[in-house]
Amino acid sequence: MTEADLGRKSIPRNPLLFGMLYRMDAVEHIGSGIKRIKQICADYGVVAPEIQVEEDWFTVSFPRVSATATTEVTPQVSPEVTPEVGKILTVIQGEMSRMEIQNELGLIDEKHFREHYQQPAIAMGLIEMTVPDKPRSSRQKYRLTEEGRKLIEVDKK
Repeated sequence: MTEADLGRKSIPRNPLLFGMLYRMDAVEHIGSGIKRIKQICADYGVVAPEIQVEEDWFTVSFPRVSATATTEVTPQVSPEVTPEVGKILTVIQGEMSRMEIQNELGLIDEKHFREHYQQPAIAMGLIEMTVPDKPRSSRQKYRLTEEGRKLIEVDKK
């Protein structure tokens, strides 16, 4: 199997294990895992995984953004933010759910909110999830990062 085959072709390495997982409904669609992983990464604005294909296996690695690799936001060097990202920064107070933020912004369409407000703000490091290990958690909330707070302070001046 090649990297190009991943997400298009499915070859269970262990048919007994695959059969058991399939009967338990732990497998959604045969050959859909890599596509779903890439789509979820895109949905949440994180770097796509690195995929290494060997003769007998493949490895999927998720690069971690270093917590120490933050940039100082100053009036001279502030990131280019869209009007939508600017708006989300002004409405977040403490920790808020997606629905609370959408209501504050007067937005109804969740997909539009996610694509134009939430994910760009996360990708720029201006807001963060309170439960980053479980992006789809029902308890998920969002808050400003230090960079987001600094940017708001710069804009107030």
